[in-house]
Parts: sequence; structure tokens; C-alpha cells
Amino acid sequence: MEKDDREWFMGVDWASREHRAWLTDAAGGKLGERSFAHSGEGLGEMADWAVKLTGAPPAAIDVAIEAPHGPVVESLMERGFRLWSINPKQADRFRDRFSPAGAKDDSRDAQVLADALRTDPRAFRALIAADPVMIELREWSRMFEELRGEQTRLANRLRDQLWRYWPAVIALAGGDIAADWFIELITLAPTPEQARRLRTDAVTRLLKRHRIRRLDATGVLEVLKGPPLEVAPGTVQAASAHVKLLAKRLALAASQIREVQKGLDRLLETLAQEDPEPGQPKAHRDVTILRSLPGAGRIVVATMLAEASEPLRRRDYHALRCLAGIAPVTRRSGRTILVMRRRAASRRLGDACYHWARVAAQRDPRSHAKYKALRARGHGHARALRSVADRLLAVACAMLESRTTFDPRLSGDTKRAA
Repeated sequence: MEKDDREWFMGVDWASREHRAWLTDAAGGKLGERSFAHSGEGLGEMADWAVKLTGAPPAAIDVAIEAPHGPVVESLMERGFRLWSINPKQADRFRDRFSPAGAKDDSRDAQVLADALRTDPRAFRALIAADPVMIELREWSRMFEELRGEQTRLANRLRDQLWRYWPAVIALAGGDIAADWFIELITLAPTPEQARRLRTDAVTRLLKRHRIRRLDATGVLEVLKGPPLEVAPGTVQAASAHVKLLAKRLALAASQIREVQKGLDRLLETLAQEDPEPGQPKAHRDVTILRSLPGAGRIVVATMLAEASEPLRRRDYHALRCLAGIAPVTRRSGRTILVMRRRAASRRLGDACYHWARVAAQRDPRSHAKYKALRARGHGHARALRSVADRLLAVACAMLESRTTFDPRLSGDTKRAA
């Protein structure tokens, strides 16, 4: 946007209950400041207040805010305002121009945002209205992460309770104590006494129903009916009651995870089948291109689209690697050069890229070769996977630029991978 086009600037310091707004003109003159409640009425008053003080339509007012999305952003964008987002760490540096001593309050923060957008628009990122499907995808991907975290916590608690009175049965799970078949088995026989009454055909049907081939009914019953752990009276009754409760909660979490996975599949399929814009040739959709990459499964693709939609839309490799925490931070002073891991990054996107690289290093020959070469040079496991993910992001951006799907026959060079 040209500087002459910008006449009115509003900084919004958002919060959970009240938002502080500061309005200024192109010369830096203050037009007003005010707090607005976080409600439909309050956000509507903020929009009307800005229009009344400036005498301009919403499209002529540029709004600076630290959040790239959320109810405040969506409400103002729906009313026609032009919104710009800035990283909170950058906003903190701009604050030093107004208060070298480090004073901070809501009013000052709103003023800093408005004035920084007026003088340094290049430091801000223009926000565009999000695709409704993308908003859904972001929520479903975060629900999946939340449920998986809850499942892990419940599984750890179940292991702790079983360890109190029946440690032998933990080995049957094979490291996945939240597995559906194991939860069903524990529900059938939560104590050694009840396990002794289990019949072979019942265990056989359970294993067959869940397609467990590494174990047979005889071996499972041998473990279940082995010598029990001698514990104080009442321990088995107390711990087994907790186990039964945890088993029900784990079964519910597993059911909800499957529901979320179906929702993610539905949304990804919707994105893959979108029609091109009028006048544009039919080409591969972004989701189709990303899903063709080695190691990029349902969760990785959904997380990338949900958490990095803007850099992906711009095909901005450098922004992607910074946002994912893959690009290192270099600090140089004189002859001293220090390279550190980037901490200011999206944890969700970083985790997704980590697992993407981990699977690709197992299944993709080029990623595997790169990983082995880095380990041979003395790099740790995590650092090597970050380098593998860095290459995969470069390849993904090249593919998105050329609108082509992954071809394993091409060279690992970024340009040729396109």
C-alpha cells in the first residue's frame, strides 16, 4: 500500500475483557482513545467510534493489532477495516521509542501500535479474511492436539495405577497402554482375581476383533493369571476402581479422536476439491500438493494449512522456516559468532514439521540419506531432523510455486524438485 493512501490509523490493545483503542491521523495527531468491552455491542461501538471521529469509511482506516486472528480481528474485518498484525516482540521494541524506561500500560500500547503503523508499515503484516473452511480446519486440528494430550495424560495415570498392584499386565500393551484392545481387556478384567475367570475364547475374540496378531489368547492369559503382586489390603480395590474410571475416559477420548480425524479428512477433501477462481486454469490444490510429500500425513498437512496459511499462500519459504522454528538464530559480535535454536516460533507448526521429518527420514531415500549424513557429522537427532524438515519446506514451496505434486525421481535440489 502506498503511503499517500493511508490517512487514519487505529491501534488496538486487545484483552480478555476490555480493548483499548487509540486513533491518530497521518500527521501523528491524536484523535481520541477509549476502552471497549469485549462483546458484540462493544466491538460495534469501537467501529462506530472510529468512523465518527475520522469521518471516513471503515476501508480508509488502518488498524494495528498484535493478534493475527481472533474475535476482535474478525469483527473489524467484517465491518470493512484494513487490519495489520505485528509480532509482540517487535511491538515491544517500538514501545521503547515512547518509554525508554520500559513503562507499559494499555493506553500506551495502543498508541505505540497506531504510531508504528503510521511510520513503519513495512514491519506489519496485512491480514486478509480467512477462508471459512480454513477456520474450521484450524479448530479441528487444535481439537486433535488437545485430545491427544488428554489421552497421553490419562494413559500415564492408568499405567501408574496398574503399577501399584498389577505391573505384569503393563507389558501386554507393548508401549501403547491407550490401545483400544488393551482398554477393553482391562475393562473386562480390572483385577487379577477377575482375570482368572476369563475364558480363552473370550480373549481370542477380543484379539481377533482388534486385529492383534503379535499376541495369542494363551499368552495373554498366562500373563493375566500369573502370580499377583502382594499388596496391603484394600490397595487392589482402590486402584482397580480408579483403573475402571480411567478406562472409560480413555475409551471416550479414543472415540472423540476418531471423530476428529474424520472431520479433518472431510475438510481436507473439501479443500482438495475446490474449484479454481473464474478465468484461472485448473491446477493442483495446495492440499493435494502437500499430501503428496513423503511423510506428510493427515495431521501434518492439516496443521501446516491451519497454522501457516499465510506463508503457504505467499510461498514464503523463509517465513515458514522461521515460524516453524527451523531457521537458526545467528548472533555476531566482532569475531564471535553464536548460532542458536530459534525459540520464538509456533509450537504446533514446529511439532508437525518434526514428525513430518521423522517419518520422511524413514520412508524417503533422500531424506534418509540427508539424516544419516548429518548424524555422521556429529549432529544430534533433533538437529538433524530440523535440517531434514528445512529441506522438505523448500521442496514444498517449490512445488507450490510450480503447482506440481511430488516426484521422487527428481533431484533433491530445490529448483529441480519443483
